[in-house]
Amino acid sequence: MRQLTLRVPDELAEDLKAAAAQHGESVNALAVKGLTALVDPDAAGEGIERLRERLRRAGLLAEWKPERPIVRPPEDEVARARAAAGRGKHLLSDLVSEGRD
Repeated sequence: MRQLTLRVPDELAEDLKAAAAQHGESVNALAVKGLTALVDPDAAGEGIERLRERLRRAGLLAEWKPERPIVRPPEDEVARARAAAGRGKHLLSDLVSEGRD
């Protein structure tokens, strides 16, 4: 495991100590959770979600934004597409051998 030294303002250091004490963990553990939330979007847990929201509010959390809005097609179109897919070729071998005669 690597050791990382950070210089932070005195007020932030005191806030970290207070938050760590409130959560019953070390400043190091709290900092690791915060840094994990920053770089690992798959980190799970209620505590991580709270940290992520704090990072988001501080402008420190990079969020993915699609170039265009993602719109789910209407349910009737999805149902028609599912029904049509169900009538297609069922075996991969049929698809592979198609047109090879």
